[in-house]
Amino acid sequence: MDMLSDVITVMRAGQPRSARVTWHAPWGQRFEPVPGASGFQVVLQGSCWLLPTSADPIPLAAGDVVFLPHGRGHALADSPMTPLSAQACDPNDPRFLQRHAATVDRVNGGPVTITLCGAYQLDPTRAHPLLLSLPEIIHLPAGPGQHPRLRAAVELLGAELEQPGLGADAAIPSLLDTLLVYILRTWIQPQPDNNPGGWAAALNDPPVTAALHAIHRDTAHPWTVASLAAQAGLSRAPFARRFTTLVGQPPLTYLTWWRMTTAARLLRDTGAPLNAVAVKVGYSSEFAFAAAFKRAHGSPPGQYRRAAHTQRQPGSTQ
Repeated sequence: MDMLSDVITVMRAGQPRSARVTWHAPWGQRFEPVPGASGFQVVLQGSCWLLPTSADPIPLAAGDVVFLPHGRGHALADSPMTPLSAQACDPNDPRFLQRHAATVDRVNGGPVTITLCGAYQLDPTRAHPLLLSLPEIIHLPAGPGQHPRLRAAVELLGAELEQPGLGADAAIPSLLDTLLVYILRTWIQPQPDNNPGGWAAALNDPPVTAALHAIHRDTAHPWTVASLAAQAGLSRAPFARRFTTLVGQPPLTYLTWWRMTTAARLLRDTGAPLNAVAVKVGYSSEFAFAAAFKRAHGSPPGQYRRAAHTQRQPGSTQ
């Protein structure tokens, strides 16, 4: 996998949810915080205002995409002056965030706005530093020639939610995944008015990106700072400084974190034997792997796997 695909794979938990909603002015809707989730809002038709809980209102037009990577509470309204609904949108309300939902009409007779709202459920224990480094709100305005692939994903998803056809249960989650990829890709790519720092800067730095791709391409390889520096085309000390500055961790610290994160995913999502998982993430000794895993996750691999499987059982309260 490439770097971004890897990041999304380890972060995601469960199915993404979405709905296409029609609003008639005047209207205002609160969306409660969703712990362990990233939310999005897309304006398909009309216009509205995004009302963050701790920032100024943001005007939104047709085609605008808003991504809230940390699941913060917010509101949408036809005007900043419109009173908000007394009842906040419940993320579990099937009218709004089931896997695919028919249009929900709020009939007041005013101008119409159609939005696409949804959430990606994430595993907070496996949050990648890339996600943690994102700002509270990512606003991707529409415009002529702006983000054509993102626009295409939005249009396909909106059409499928408006009129689900055969195979919708397969198509909609895939389109939601595609939307997430294009949102993150659009943010990461440098734009004239967008010069993100942190991980986005790291992924636009060829030497650091080369080292990150090497780690993700062959996690089990016995990487050293020197061998990663060779991948980056730099000498050891300048590479280590550059990597640490942009990624926020020294190269071998990130390597160990990624190995343990990958191991946790394999333990949760596959039935691979512990020795096979150990080899997959670069440990020839199952004992050494178990010790490293316990340091990282607080429990031995076998116990971690049993707890993860128990949580997945229907009716589990854990």
